[in-house]
Amino acid sequence: MANRHTIVLMQASQNRASRTFMDFDSLSQAMDGICGLYERKLKEIDPTILNITYDIADLYNFIDGFTDLSALVYDHSIHAFLPYDRQWIKQRMFQHLKKLALK
Repeated sequence: MANRHTIVLMQASQNRASRTFMDFDSLSQAMDGICGLYERKLKEIDPTILNITYDIADLYNFIDGFTDLSALVYDHSIHAFLPYDRQWIKQRMFQHLKKLALK
């Protein structure tokens, strides 16, 4: 599933105008993109931070802070995008970060 085109749909607040999306060539890139969003948020909060560190619980709280967050992942076998919810994203994020930690 790592090399599937992935679109992350997000809504930051109750305001419908806060809806946006991020488009990635792979699921792995999408997970990195969500981490990047969180890291940028941390830098906004404290621009003096040189080394950003956080644990999975912090990242989950960030993910849960979205009014809506989902992913559309392309399935080559049916030539269509399949929808996945926030919980699935969190599970994939854990697997992704675990794999990175083992490298």
